[in-house]
Amino acid sequence: MIVVVCPGQGSQTPGFLAPWLELDGAADRLAAFSDAAQVDLVAHGTESGAEVIRDTRIAQPLIVAASILAWERLTQGGQRPAGVAGHSVGEIAALVAAGVTDAEAGMRLVGVRGRAMADAAAVTETGMSAVVGGDEQQVLDAIAANGLTAANYNGGGQIVAAGELSALAALAEQAPRGARVIPLQVAGAFHTPFMAPAQEALRAAVAEVAGVSDPALPLWTNSDGGTVDGGARALELIVHQVANPVRWDLCMASFAEHGVTGIIELAPAGALVGLAKRGLRGVPSVAVKTPDDLAPALELLAA
Repeated sequence: MIVVVCPGQGSQTPGFLAPWLELDGAADRLAAFSDAAQVDLVAHGTESGAEVIRDTRIAQPLIVAASILAWERLTQGGQRPAGVAGHSVGEIAALVAAGVTDAEAGMRLVGVRGRAMADAAAVTETGMSAVVGGDEQQVLDAIAANGLTAANYNGGGQIVAAGELSALAALAEQAPRGARVIPLQVAGAFHTPFMAPAQEALRAAVAEVAGVSDPALPLWTNSDGGTVDGGARALELIVHQVANPVRWDLCMASFAEHGVTGIIELAPAGALVGLAKRGLRGVPSVAVKTPDDLAPALELLAA
């Protein structure tokens, strides 16, 4: 069973869309995505620097657009994985891959999500840090003791803490035994109550999505690691996850229970394959960073 996964915010790097624009039709596709998301994806994906694309309004549409473009190229010959999942904002790309919405609707949603979450993040200076290693309960206790929230349970010995920057700094200064605290390139405490105001804007946008279909293949949710059968429910859950923890650890556990035999991570790839190497040891994986990686990904699908 091959599962395709779509990455979340922080996976973007300057210029990462440039090689994709060399593909026939890619520029036109990204232009349409730009119109839907109200973000110049071509300019930001090829010319903008790291600080610019760190902006939530830009980062989220960039990431989802890249994943959708990679998905369309991966599956244009009719190949399909056994299921799909997305991490955080990557869940919108996964909805598109599963056929719940079309690509343009997905890009409209991520445009709204990015703007609403950026607005919510501007109210209080907050951020996120990955806590890698250490005893899980001790890590959770340290996060709570500093007034922070465990926002992402990523599996593979990684939990992401989120909250005010001063509290994150205090956590880093007194990291739990055996753990490292690594600041993430995101501009807010995502998946915490700080993001509650963003849910209303996204809920309104979801209500306007037309032509919603039930998933055409298994679609895992960050909410509890289970699969979602209904399209309307899948859309409800992406609103819920904005202000609630991402349970990627439970998604990976569910992959294992379903007999996963390979993981393909769509562009801009790398982070989820890294987690899979620790949380799903021995399972082959391919990170589709550039179009050159499509060939090994197709080989894994064929196998």
